[in-house]
Amino acid sequence: MSFKAVLSDVDLLKNSVPAIAEIIDEGIFKVDKNGLSMLAPDRTMVSVTDLKILSSAFDEFTVDKEENLGLNLSHFASVLKRLGAGDKLVLESDKGNMLKITAKGTSTRTFEIPLIEVTTEKPPVDQLVFDGTVSLSSDLFDQGVADAEVIGDSIILEASNEGFSMRAKGDVRSSNLELDKNDKGLLKLEIKGKIKAQYPLEYLKKMMKAGKVAKHMTVEFSSDYPLRLTFKTIDKMSLSFILAPRVSEE
Repeated sequence: MSFKAVLSDVDLLKNSVPAIAEIIDEGIFKVDKNGLSMLAPDRTMVSVTDLKILSSAFDEFTVDKEENLGLNLSHFASVLKRLGAGDKLVLESDKGNMLKITAKGTSTRTFEIPLIEVTTEKPPVDQLVFDGTVSLSSDLFDQGVADAEVIGDSIILEASNEGFSMRAKGDVRSSNLELDKNDKGLLKLEIKGKIKAQYPLEYLKKMMKAGKVAKHMTVEFSSDYPLRLTFKTIDKMSLSFILAPRVSEE
């Protein structure tokens, strides 16, 4: 055995991996003394997923040496969805090129999925610098995305030191979710000047399925620049999605 992890807080994986699997079909989980992590672009290079689950989030975390686990994420997500709230999750890799997934609850259930060869580029996400940071409830941002979806296939985010808005515009219809700097819904607003950018809803809708990871989220963007959404559970995990902008037609 080269890796074993025991997790009581199964929602960390149940709420994150299925959302990631909507965007990326295959991924590499890096296992080292710090925990589990994955940094991967989707096939179209429109988005990047950055997941970190700290070793401190696990009841037990043993790794003999740094290891890369290539997985079909939809297969992994399907197994995770079978976990119940009271189950304890055990992940183990061995030399048989399989990931063993054990759910221990009122019974012991075991699944095995193959480890696969995955080739992926490491995107230069560390180089991103944003002009705006907005923190708000995950439900509120999800509401803005759902409102915009009624109108069209993209959303315009705007922010200044006065507030933050999410709007969509069709031929004759529009939607607008607006937060003033004094509104209780805004937890943090740090903006350089005034910024505005447009993003595809197809991706945002999938990314917001990770909203269960954390009650609050951070939105970082600049004018006509990539967007980063981050969901964090303190001392346990961080899940970020980076999304390329659409060229604004306005």
